[in-house]
Amino acid sequence: MPKATLSRAEIRSFARLSPFELKDKFISIAQAEQRGKPGQKGKAMRAMLNAGRGNPNWIATGPREAYHALGYFALAESGRVWTADNLGGMPEEAGCAERFASFVRTHPELPGIELLRASVDLAVKRFGFVPDAFVHELADSSIGDNYPVPGRILPHVEQVVRGYVADEMFDHRPPEGQRLSLFATEGGTAAMCYIFDSLMKNEILRKGDRIALMVPVFTPYLEIPELDTYGFDVVRVEANLFTETGVRQWRYPPEEIAKLADPSVRLVCCVNPSNPPSLALAPQVTEQIMSIVADRNPNLIVVTDDVYGTFVEGFRSLAADLPRNTLLVYSYSKHYGATGWRLGVIGLHDDNVIDDMLRAQGAAEKARLNSRYGTLSLEPETIRFIDRLVADSRQVALNHTAGLSLPQQVMMTLFSLFDMLDEGQAYKARIRSIVRQRLELLLEGAHMKISEDPKRASYYIELDLLAEAERTLGKEFADYLEQNYEPVDPLFRLAEQTSVVLLNGGGFDGPEWSVRVSLANLDDLDYLKIGHQLRAVFDEYAQEWRDSGAGAV
Repeated sequence: MPKATLSRAEIRSFARLSPFELKDKFISIAQAEQRGKPGQKGKAMRAMLNAGRGNPNWIATGPREAYHALGYFALAESGRVWTADNLGGMPEEAGCAERFASFVRTHPELPGIELLRASVDLAVKRFGFVPDAFVHELADSSIGDNYPVPGRILPHVEQVVRGYVADEMFDHRPPEGQRLSLFATEGGTAAMCYIFDSLMKNEILRKGDRIALMVPVFTPYLEIPELDTYGFDVVRVEANLFTETGVRQWRYPPEEIAKLADPSVRLVCCVNPSNPPSLALAPQVTEQIMSIVADRNPNLIVVTDDVYGTFVEGFRSLAADLPRNTLLVYSYSKHYGATGWRLGVIGLHDDNVIDDMLRAQGAAEKARLNSRYGTLSLEPETIRFIDRLVADSRQVALNHTAGLSLPQQVMMTLFSLFDMLDEGQAYKARIRSIVRQRLELLLEGAHMKISEDPKRASYYIELDLLAEAERTLGKEFADYLEQNYEPVDPLFRLAEQTSVVLLNGGGFDGPEWSVRVSLANLDDLDYLKIGHQLRAVFDEYAQEWRDSGAGAV
């Protein structure tokens, strides 16, 4: 294979971009290669394999069918109230559940109708809902004919999602004596923006404060703190353990976690399971953080992004073990193949350190915040942080129109109830097996070794090419790579020579010579091909090393 045509200086300049922006460069290179070079019009086009972004190529069909079946019932309800061409009325609550039961009996042909019935029955039984009130909330909300009231989240939706979080994020063991309040958001990304913004607006965090990031981590957690709005002093908590020479464990040693014991560290951000290594926190790490909060840094705020938690058996969030200190971020996007739906939540237990901090603020701070939130309540000091998040998401003045759209909240509810049924658990097992199979195929093609870990989500994998170089051919080869090439050079070669697009792990604050592969968005056998191409590029470097004389034995 020929070397990448870009110069080392050009490659170095592109490496300053965010991984997701750099990905676009790789795509353009791969597309140019696909089109062929002048004089090669007859050249067979090679398919581009873009494993750079983690949009899953599966969807949960059952709850979507139930959603559309609900839509037909809701329209029938609307037609009862006001019937004219293309004109209906708002569904009525009285007798709604009985009419729903009749609709189910008389429309067995509708795809999803039985799953919808089972979901409603389960919700009424598990959460003790009044049937008319719950069915009406679903039907009216699916039409989207009202503003979200309350703006934070609808009452039945909150209970259902709280149950889902207890099952999937808390391993069926929610913290005793605590209630989780939820704010439905436009995906996990909106949740991140709202959290940082409100922490600053409420002076829980101030510009220049010290925060910690558990790295490698999803790039926005690296980029947001550096914005001039925040200017945080960032402490890196690095997952730098190895199981053996050349095999990264992607685990946090005690001395790294110990950085959180410094009381000047006001907040720590954690993606759990991690992105890109895709590992849930080890129990000993959770225990160490709990000990630090108990003894050394009791006001430490933890932001945990748990979007990949459902891919790990027995997953348990930090929000379950540190309920007073933790803001939970969760998105339905990956598990259900629903990135376009934009479904996320922020969770905060009612007894929490942030509300304690608000109560303990000085007179000047309280006066300023009373002025900010004074149009919302005669006692603005009593407004909880979770509700301030809602108000801040609409610049306070538009608080009365805040909230996630009601059809989105209905979809969130049906996804959650689906998970509580046997069908949902079978679906979960299936998507877990999909990503694990793809990981096995990738490693088979690449001939690379990773650590065995029961907490591996396998949604992504981060492969350290420099560590692999040392493992297979020794430190001399690894040194040669560092001295003669830029860390992202392998990615440019992959794009240009093979039309494979991966992301640079260094952009996630991982090792500079690592690459991130999404195991979610391509067909299974594509990962075998990617593995072969990655090994071919790796072997190419080895041959260049030997040809240089440095690798002579």
